[in-house]
Amino acid sequence: MNAKQLAELALEQGQGVVRLAPNWVPRSFCIPGRRIKLHPDDYYALGGERGGIDERWFASTTPADNGPLTGLNEGLSMIVVGKEQVSLRDAVAELKGALIGDRLWNEYGRWPMYSKFFDNQSALPHHIHHREAHAAAVGQLGKPEAYFFPPQVNNHGGDFPYTFFGFQPHITKAQARQCLASFTKGDNKITNISQAFKLEPGTGWDVPPGVLHAPGSLCTYEPQKASDVFAMYQSVIDNRQVVPKELLWKDTPKDKVGDVDYLMEVIDWELNVDPSFAEKHFMRPVPVKDLATMQAEGYVENWICYRSDAFSAKELTVLPGRTVTIKDAAAYGFIMMQGYGTLNQWKIETPAMIRFGQLTNDEFFVSEAAAKQGVKITNLSDSDPIVMLKHFGPANPDLVLA
Repeated sequence: MNAKQLAELALEQGQGVVRLAPNWVPRSFCIPGRRIKLHPDDYYALGGERGGIDERWFASTTPADNGPLTGLNEGLSMIVVGKEQVSLRDAVAELKGALIGDRLWNEYGRWPMYSKFFDNQSALPHHIHHREAHAAAVGQLGKPEAYFFPPQVNNHGGDFPYTFFGFQPHITKAQARQCLASFTKGDNKITNISQAFKLEPGTGWDVPPGVLHAPGSLCTYEPQKASDVFAMYQSVIDNRQVVPKELLWKDTPKDKVGDVDYLMEVIDWELNVDPSFAEKHFMRPVPVKDLATMQAEGYVENWICYRSDAFSAKELTVLPGRTVTIKDAAAYGFIMMQGYGTLNQWKIETPAMIRFGQLTNDEFFVSEAAAKQGVKITNLSDSDPIVMLKHFGPANPDLVLA
């Protein structure tokens, strides 16, 4: 069967809900934190040259940008159709609004977000995701993103559970520019002028494009715009890992490579030195409606990522032994974090360990039609809750905060 036939079959057999295969992505500059349930022998399944697997991407139609060694379909989520698979990207292109809804298809012509687990043992280097104008200069999209730190995958905090955001408010552009100009001279000491915030499981952060950040070592759920645009602005990590200069100039137009002033232009300066950054961008979960009402109905649902118009995310908990019907106004992907049961006719379960290449029943994509009709979830445990994280595209009609 061709892609269209497979996509149509998957949507029909799944009654509007399709099953996704695990989508593992290595990063050569990362050290796996080993909290994303891969078998201990499989974190380097793609070979040492590719680096460790410290990311799992969800509901992704975005190829990973991992340089010349990037594998075929790396970063693309695959829909499981019996013994065959078709990429979510191809399915969206063929099914259009029947899968993601006419609202998103007519405006974007694609599924415009994805989410991931980022799981690093240490902090990442300071880096930046470009705003629209700078990303467009290299044929990409600007990338806002958000963080949520699920307790289920944070049994340990790694080496540095703090994230740097921006600069200390008194820092000048000249000081920041000096760090970038010193990139190839050893440690460019950009951490000296930045500021870090302690990370707390069960909470999250909004990260607009143009904000310099160095994600900490908690395992992080990251909804984001469908783009892999970035540039690394830190030269040495933790006195032991040197960042290649090519990553400083990643996603820089060829005629701007070597131009430190261009790197400065990529920075949204006012956001980076905003003394109220934490107040404006930290996120605690917010119940979608009255908590007591939800509990009486057998579930609890919270907004966990809600400060960006480019995407949103919820945490849904179904209480032990309960059956609920959950309706949403938009298509979404979800990843199981805890528990087991059924969703419509699908078995849903949370594996304790996954071999590289193994299929699972923990990740699905729900079409807009199925979301609006409502999915019936039954928790088959009498003691353990079902917990899932749900990632939505732009302008979620349900996202109305008091």
